[in-house]
Amino acid sequence: MKILLFIAAGGAMGAVGRYAVMVGASQWLGVGFPYGTVIINVVGSFLLGALIEVMALTWSASEEMRVFLVVGVLGAFTTFSSFSMDTVVLMQRGELSLAALYVAGSVILTVAGFFAGLALFRFIIT
Repeated sequence: MKILLFIAAGGAMGAVGRYAVMVGASQWLGVGFPYGTVIINVVGSFLLGALIEVMALTWSASEEMRVFLVVGVLGAFTTFSSFSMDTVVLMQRGELSLAALYVAGSVILTVAGFFAGLALFRFIIT
């Protein structure tokens, strides 16, 4: 039960952070393209990569802290379901090239974000 509470607390924080980024991105960049989801997924992937590297090299985080951060905060912050919905919306609007750019860009940038997080914190720590 304790683990579930840590996940729930992290999830609440991640969801609020996600909402804040979505609102900010739409106000700053507009609503014609799912910029917020791209930003969230790239930043979330970067943070997960950084966190995994830090925990592997220097920080022996407790199980509670790991699930709080990875499953809770980052799990609620990033979401594949929004990515899927955004893709379908672009396709239904007939914006097939924009949808393809979104899919390819999201996959490439999030994987790159993960690697960047790993590399940066490997460089900082070692």
